[in-house]
Amino acid sequence: MVPADVADVTPWRDWCSAAEGALRFLDGHLSWDFWMVTQVVDGRQIVLVAEPPEAVRPGVELPWEESFCRQMIEGNAPRLATVTAAVPAYASRTSGPLRDVAAYVGVPLLRADGSLFGTVCGVAFRARPRSAARDLRVVEAVARMLSTLMAAGLTPPPPPDRVSAIRAAPGAPAPGAV
Repeated sequence: MVPADVADVTPWRDWCSAAEGALRFLDGHLSWDFWMVTQVVDGRQIVLVAEPPEAVRPGVELPWEESFCRQMIEGNAPRLATVTAAVPAYASRTSGPLRDVAAYVGVPLLRADGSLFGTVCGVAFRARPRSAARDLRVVEAVARMLSTLMAAGLTPPPPPDRVSAIRAAPGAPAPGAV
């Protein structure tokens, strides 16, 4: 039995619990509107976990071809943009369902062999101050922790069943927004 004084730091039981805890940490300490852990499968970016949980339903598929995360992974845009309209690769995606994304931060999640698993990403619907650039180091640490847990043998869950819509949430972007 774990003493009550230390129960808040007991190990997570699985990778998904670790991802949920990591996103709760990011949401509680950094001022972005919502956070996601995604997996990239066959040209689709699938949401595994989101914080706050009502922002995006697990299983929502975002078109990888159009995503901010793909631009970041391919080196066409930085990991953090406090004003997406100021970054050409992101600005070209700020119409239609992406029009409300004003700031973006994303970091790749890698498998033990170095291949892409997915991303940890956050969005804001208002531009962030330049000082928000310091948030990148925290998001990178979270991504590295989740990648390390995969490399150590904690297996992410299979992608959730397909979901066609993002839950109704104030300011939540339409599918394909990130």
